[in-house]
Amino acid sequence: MHRMLAAALTALIAAALAVGAALGVVAALDTTPEQPNVPLVSFDRAGE
Repeated sequence: MHRMLAAALTALIAAALAVGAALGVVAALDTTPEQPNVPLVSFDRAGE
């Protein structure tokens, strides 16, 4: 019974850490500013 409780607690802690890490990654991605979508090279089209 003691091993079952230890295994359940380990799984619960691992799941909580995984959820916390996922939320941390999402929060970090939300705080980074969005990069402008400006092309580095542009080609002029003479016929248009």
